[in-house]
Amino acid sequence: MNLSGDYIADYRAYDSDTCSIARSLSLVGDRWTLLVLRDVANGVRRFDELASHLGIARNILARRLAALTEAGLVERSAYQEPGERERHEYRLSGPGRELIPILLALMDWGDRNLAGPEGPPALARHAGCGARIKISVTCEEGHELGQRPRLRLEPGPGNRLRSLRRRNGACTLTSAATPAGPLRRAAIEGRIVRGR
Repeated sequence: MNLSGDYIADYRAYDSDTCSIARSLSLVGDRWTLLVLRDVANGVRRFDELASHLGIARNILARRLAALTEAGLVERSAYQEPGERERHEYRLSGPGRELIPILLALMDWGDRNLAGPEGPPALARHAGCGARIKISVTCEEGHELGQRPRLRLEPGPGNRLRSLRRRNGACTLTSAATPAGPLRRAAIEGRIVRGR
């Protein structure tokens, strides 16, 4: 392995399972989970409303909501209409609200690359001034990096090199998962993607 300075010279030498993108996608990387999060963020909070708006099978929706609740991305609270039984509605938790910029970035990318000739189906605007929402990448010093950002990836404290293991004369690269915290544990186990 050839590391020059403090940056990752050969990204392939590092365990991809510890990557924060891989762990995040194991929680929210399927279509239905992202659409449930989108709808909850936009005020569609009740089970029947979510099922109707998304056109999702009720059993799939129930699994996604249970997994999102267990992972701490949505919070479930009871409500009761007069003369009705108690039901639940869902709201984004703090970690769930942190996904709003990712949802907006996906929306922006889709608007630019997939919208039909009529244009985007919805426009995200700042409620305070009415201007369109702009997604950008900036560094901690406030420099905007533009459409083709130059980045340097450095090993973090949770990085792990892939190890070479000999088994029956063949070499294989292996690594072991390191669970930590409920969100990371759920991501490593892939509960949402596998529908558990």
